[in-house]
Amino acid sequence: MHTNFYFLRQVAAALQPKAIGSVVSECFSQSKDELIVRFEAGSNSWYIRASLSPSFGSLSFPDQFQRARKNSVDLFHSIIGTRVVAIRQFQNERSLALEFSDGHMLLFKMHGNRCNAILFQGNNVIGVFRKSLKGDFAINPLELDREIDWSKEHFLNNIDRKEKIYFTFGKVVWHYLYQRGFESLSPEGKWNALEDVRCRLNDPTYYITYIEGKPILSLLESGEIKNQYQDPLRAANEFYYEFTYQYTLQRDKAQLMSVLKSRLESGKNYCEKNQRRLEEIQSDNHYKVWADVLMANLHAIAPGAEKVELENFYDNQRPIEIKLRTDLSAQKNAEIYYRKARNQHIEIERLEESIERKREEMALFATWLAEVEKVSDLRSLRALERKIQPEVEQKDTERLPYHEFLYKDFRIWVGKNGPANDELTFKHGYKEDLWLHAKDVRGSHVLVKYQSGKNFPKDVIEHAAGLAAHNSSRRNESLCPVIVTPRKYVRKRKGDAPGAVVVEREQVILVEPRKP
Repeated sequence: MHTNFYFLRQVAAALQPKAIGSVVSECFSQSKDELIVRFEAGSNSWYIRASLSPSFGSLSFPDQFQRARKNSVDLFHSIIGTRVVAIRQFQNERSLALEFSDGHMLLFKMHGNRCNAILFQGNNVIGVFRKSLKGDFAINPLELDREIDWSKEHFLNNIDRKEKIYFTFGKVVWHYLYQRGFESLSPEGKWNALEDVRCRLNDPTYYITYIEGKPILSLLESGEIKNQYQDPLRAANEFYYEFTYQYTLQRDKAQLMSVLKSRLESGKNYCEKNQRRLEEIQSDNHYKVWADVLMANLHAIAPGAEKVELENFYDNQRPIEIKLRTDLSAQKNAEIYYRKARNQHIEIERLEESIERKREEMALFATWLAEVEKVSDLRSLRALERKIQPEVEQKDTERLPYHEFLYKDFRIWVGKNGPANDELTFKHGYKEDLWLHAKDVRGSHVLVKYQSGKNFPKDVIEHAAGLAAHNSSRRNESLCPVIVTPRKYVRKRKGDAPGAVVVEREQVILVEPRKP
């Protein structure tokens, strides 16, 4: 009810002795949704603070206000030095105006999300605070007064339209009436309840209360009352502080919870993806099997063979076909498969460690989220922010050095920067992965992760090459040459700059740069 007609009427009456004869000394804004007007009354100063945000409009009247040295703009210059001669409150209208000695009038229109401050010379608009509200340029103050028929006969004839015809009550008044069984009363009882409320609104006490968890300034005893006042100006000031305190608390609390929920969601996705990869590798032990079978049958393998079919003693002697490098002996081929099996084992250990670390991190974030949800005051919230934010920022710096994309079930990793490129290629890359980079220019390292027993399809390679081209200084060219090679042919020399590598064998393909 802080913008309600009945409250503004009480504010206008209380402002009379304070405002009449005061001189405007400053009118400025240091926030896009707030107008401050300073008045001098003898040796004393006082202020009107008009909060005109679409999400919160209010008037408050502080005795002191510290103007910022920067980012402060003077407004409505023509009223500076003029004297207040009247306070005007329009009939049944959520507006309040100050009339000045030279014919200017400053109107505070308190219409929900369309609150505004409008300056008139006579009846003509000469200045508007929120210029986006185009309709306010056409306001005529002579048309602002509104009539309501308060007769009993009119009420009884329009009892089904009561909220529309008695529009000055607003949501809080009707909430008060309905909570007290208004709808169950007879027509006569409803009329008496309505008259009783009008009497209360004409001589109110001012309550700062909570209705459905939100701070409300009410002229009726309703909700969870926190404080009550007899002075409407003090009530307006205290409500402003209560609302902005709660708004700040809920806003900052929601932001911190959003960060933690985002971390939990990304952690969940990370664990799911890596768990799938882990299970895939754990279920695939054919390198070790092939190596053992080869070593057990060295005598049966002809030199220079491209492949061999042998009995698998791990699978009831079923025959298996094993590919061989023709330039190597059977024992050397077995050693290659043993090395690939060891690499798989290393990857399993790394995946298990990374999943466990991520789960520990998620457990910590979940604990913090539960603590934040319980917070009910700013001091406790700030203390939690001081504890959580450094940890979150540290976790951010520990995050993976690459962006991951999925294309036709192949994981494609794109390095984030120079140092990240090195980490991606040499810490997270394996010999069997496919490595790509735009040729002869700066850009991201790209890996297509190897899948056991699968070749890299041509369209997957071209897709990854397009990403490599896009993440390079050739991103705006129509075609870009991209190096494609197994990761095992990429090495780094001592003293090379971050991201700089040597490629020992390469194939180059031309592709169009492709956005992710």
